[in-house]
Amino acid sequence: MRHLKAGRILGRNASHRLALFRNLTRALFEHGRIVTTVAKAKEARKFVERLITIAKRGLQADSPAKTLHARRLALQLLPDKATIRKLFNEIAPRFLDRPGGYTRVIKRHERRLGDAGETAFLELLKEGETKIRAKERETPPAPAPTPAPTAEPKQEPAAESTTPPAE
Repeated sequence: MRHLKAGRILGRNASHRLALFRNLTRALFEHGRIVTTVAKAKEARKFVERLITIAKRGLQADSPAKTLHARRLALQLLPDKATIRKLFNEIAPRFLDRPGGYTRVIKRHERRLGDAGETAFLELLKEGETKIRAKERETPPAPAPTPAPTAEPKQEPAAESTTPPAE
């Protein structure tokens, strides 16, 4: 039983899964947005965010030795010098003030041809982009519904007097 086992297997062995995450990460850093299945996007997001966090620590380091150490850690996870250079020079500086959540998974309505798997976009957030909270929205919330009238018993009009009007 797989109790308390984190992560998805994705129908692959460990080395194939690592190669998949490296390829998805390289494509994401190159293009900024990729299309993949929902399960792969959610798993690759963990890998990507770990790399960006390592790069941020390297940029915030107070000594060149710690920066070099961060680059070497990143190269262990993604052995592509050009991509790591782009990560440290362009991508990580965008997220220095952000404490996490550098990527977003957006589900697509289109299914994949062949097996009809759910697809999603995995994208890096833009610089300064944040999630809009309810109190920051520009459009006001919908007005509260008006309460339905309660059924009150109708009072019958007072009986008219039968005396003729005075002239």
